[in-house]
Amino acid sequence: MDPSALALMHGSPASAALLALTVLASLAALTRWPGLLRRGVFRPYWLLRQRQWATPLTSALLHADLAHLLFNAFTFWAFAFGLERRIGTPRFLALYAVGVAVSSAGTWFKHRHDPGYQCLGASGAILAVLFASIVYFPAASLFILPIPVPIPAPLFALGYLGYSVWAARQAHGRINHDAHLWGALAGLAFVAATDPGALMAALRQVLG
Repeated sequence: MDPSALALMHGSPASAALLALTVLASLAALTRWPGLLRRGVFRPYWLLRQRQWATPLTSALLHADLAHLLFNAFTFWAFAFGLERRIGTPRFLALYAVGVAVSSAGTWFKHRHDPGYQCLGASGAILAVLFASIVYFPAASLFILPIPVPIPAPLFALGYLGYSVWAARQAHGRINHDAHLWGALAGLAFVAATDPGALMAALRQVLG
């Protein structure tokens, strides 16, 4: 294995496992077993009626297409590994679980009366990771080709969230854009509940 990949994964076993599981499950469903997508999508209307209890979790491992998978995988890779090293694996796993749970609950509440609505994607959990990471690393930045300058992480997060709010109103496809806002709020609330000092320090740094 590439030494740089090993260095990235050091101290971040949950991030490595979640990223690998999500990529492998999504690629398998998109390229070999499309039935996994049909069975794994989250259908809020049918969650209680047909007891599809596993679908909030299975839908978080699947993606609508390769572009959806690549963007989510890149965002997770950019923020998750460093965050796990900072807060520890147990808290990181708890954060990820809270992101899935809160975003699924918000999606269910909004679409519980719509029998045709279905969605998938890890975006709720990833937005929880993204916004929690920004609390701990408010001065971080990242490069996205072909943009020639680094993008401040808070600006990237707000842009991602703004696009998600707009896309959720278009109501096209199976990507769960609604989960993005819920995931972002879950990430901030998680840090506020588990490490309020970090949240206050980040606010002081961002606001000057």
